[in-house]
Amino acid sequence: MKKKIMIEGMSCGHCVAHVERALKELQEVVDVEVDLPGKNAVVELKEDAPDEKLKETIEEAGYDVIAVDNL
Repeated sequence: MKKKIMIEGMSCGHCVAHVERALKELQEVVDVEVDLPGKNAVVELKEDAPDEKLKETIEEAGYDVIAVDNL
């Protein structure tokens, strides 16, 4: 299962790394690809994770989540 998360507030490679690191700490997450110009992250999950959990993880890292969509 994959989800695309639209994120505001990322401005550099450090931001990308910070979001990737935060999401990879979740046990449900297998892989993360963050696209800085596209302002999104595609998360591959081994099991379903609630959208709210993904959103909270990114917001705790200091960024704003605009939407979470299933792919």
